[in-house]
Amino acid sequence: MKKRFYSYFPWFFVLGDIGVVSFSFFISGLLLQPFSDAQSLDFLNFPAFVMIWLVISILKEDYKLERTDEPNQTFKKLLSSLAWFLAIISLIWMPFHDNALRLLSFLSLAVVLFLSLSFYRIFLHFISKRLHTKGYNHRKAVIIGSGGLGNRLEDVFKLRKDFGIKFLGYYDDEHSLRTRGKINSFFDEAEKLGIDLIYINQFLDKKIIDRLIAFADDHFIKVKIIPSGALQLEKNLSFSRYGDLTVINVNEIPLDNFFHRALKRTFDIVFSLLVIVFVLSWLIPLVGFLIKMESKGPVFFIQERNGENNKVFLCLKFRSMTPNDYADTHQATKNDPRVTRIGAFLRNSSIDEMPQFINVLLGDMSIVGPRPHPIPINMLFKTQIEKYNSRHKIKPGITGLAQVKGYRGEIENPYQIRSRVKLDYFYIQNWSILLDLKICILTVYELIVNRENAY
Repeated sequence: MKKRFYSYFPWFFVLGDIGVVSFSFFISGLLLQPFSDAQSLDFLNFPAFVMIWLVISILKEDYKLERTDEPNQTFKKLLSSLAWFLAIISLIWMPFHDNALRLLSFLSLAVVLFLSLSFYRIFLHFISKRLHTKGYNHRKAVIIGSGGLGNRLEDVFKLRKDFGIKFLGYYDDEHSLRTRGKINSFFDEAEKLGIDLIYINQFLDKKIIDRLIAFADDHFIKVKIIPSGALQLEKNLSFSRYGDLTVINVNEIPLDNFFHRALKRTFDIVFSLLVIVFVLSWLIPLVGFLIKMESKGPVFFIQERNGENNKVFLCLKFRSMTPNDYADTHQATKNDPRVTRIGAFLRNSSIDEMPQFINVLLGDMSIVGPRPHPIPINMLFKTQIEKYNSRHKIKPGITGLAQVKGYRGEIENPYQIRSRVKLDYFYIQNWSILLDLKICILTVYELIVNRENAY
């Protein structure tokens, strides 16, 4: 039963995709009916569009719903495939149609596809998890070599019934109440037990591991290695090939990927250009005039700060204080006498940070990232806070995850900077364009609702 389900599921998945995509084209056409002049996507080319979707979906192996995948992983797969599909059909369809509302047609289809495919894929994900929890389509697994992190894996199997993995026990030459038998007995019992998965502890002798893998290959059993504790410290692991040798990349981050960096940089350029053209073009003269009216000194406060890989750059802000010798070493405090009246307004509204969109356009900063600190403060904290310097793996941001979680303004207690660093580290390890968009939305909310630490 389980083998048949495994074989048929990709076909079921693909047929469902065809149905959902077809439904999306139909609904998109209905939505455009009130616009009599609008030419919806050419339904004569509908079969070609469906074929393009199937090719993308199959090449990207969307039908492979891994047992241990979480809903966000299923959603990310969909977004990637949908982005490719919309990019391709826009190149094929839009340049050859002169209808004034062709963009509306395309956007209508994009929205309907996103909503319907999201519902379908997430629904399939939860149905699959539900079936696993009920005991259907499970996989039988054993762990070879007790001890180490095998015990933790056993606990995961017990807690996460939705993974659909039925744990049968351990095989180890060190006999205990937890083992089914010695490793040699595994070879005799595996076929009778119908084992689908074996998890091998990394500390076993290489000859035993080689024998287990050879046996598994002959009996169509999947093999997974449980790495040592040191490799469990990092979430993101990838592999590189050096000829016949494979090495593990322990501390790669999402933004090491060229495509991810290009996507983030494109977002930064477009966003910062819009702000510079439509906001800073009139805001700089206005704020500059108000600053000059109240106090002597420059319009901009320019300070050296550490950027990506600790590279020093000149960070721009509207000047909010009277010129002083302590700007690099003394943080602004509540009711700070150095802050001018117009400066207090600029800081409270965060308008003083707006010139940093110029830093973003120049490539020194990003819209979202860890906030840059003055160099003397960095020098102090990196000797006191674990992983502090890891904040500089990527470009600093105008806003960041720590800021939308409430950690902004003056650092009064050690826990505040430790919490900031933890959130910055989480952001760096788990970056996605969706996370950036979420932080941007939350930043607007914080600017409107929470002004407690803005001084």
